[in-house]
Amino acid sequence: MTGRLSGKRAFVTAAGQGIGRACVEALIANGAEVVATDLRGDLLDGLDATRAFALDVLDKAALQSAVKDAAPDILVNCAGHVHGGSVLDVTDDEFAFAMHLNVRAQMHAIQAALPGMLDAGRGSIVNISSVASSVQGLPNRCIYGTSKAAVVGLTKSVAADFVTKGITCNAIAPGTVDSPSLHERLKATGDYDGAMKAFVARQPMGRIGTAPEIADLVVYLGSDEARYMTGQCISIDGGMTI
Repeated sequence: MTGRLSGKRAFVTAAGQGIGRACVEALIANGAEVVATDLRGDLLDGLDATRAFALDVLDKAALQSAVKDAAPDILVNCAGHVHGGSVLDVTDDEFAFAMHLNVRAQMHAIQAALPGMLDAGRGSIVNISSVASSVQGLPNRCIYGTSKAAVVGLTKSVAADFVTKGITCNAIAPGTVDSPSLHERLKATGDYDGAMKAFVARQPMGRIGTAPEIADLVVYLGSDEARYMTGQCISIDGGMTI
């Protein structure tokens, strides 16, 4: 297969649904070989990936072994969890879990991917952050926003350290995106329709985003067309941050 990413290998976490799955499909469509992983292996059914298998990104040894074995040119860190609540609702256990999953797992994957990228003299790292981060404060997203702000800091640090080595590292900050996890959170409110209207209302464009719209940006950041872009946090949010 030929395409913008022909000859490149990609490794994607949380690839079973939502943004992660859309990323796998878009990367494949653009010619990349893709290793797709997810905590739930059954969610990977139907993906035309080079390899697809269950992986718990909280297991550092397993994650780093899988990344090193894949030797990716493109690393896409999608795994994460959304906690609700203000600072008054934060528990130490929930905070620790969010930092481990949303930040530390990304760092572990980057640590495993970088040596091979440095040997090859090229590599693209794409970290999924969120508008709810250092980009913008959103209500009832204290833990999530804090962890996603840390992703932005991690991204800029990696970019700065390896800017002369052919490595780019960028973050994407989506607004509200249609995904199974979003629908689960909406149902958990007890007023699905009301919650959906509230989410749509905070997007000035008048709609929530789609996973393929995020995936198209991932493809660009993984392509040679984005070689001059690094250390950036790019919001794709229906106008939330205008």
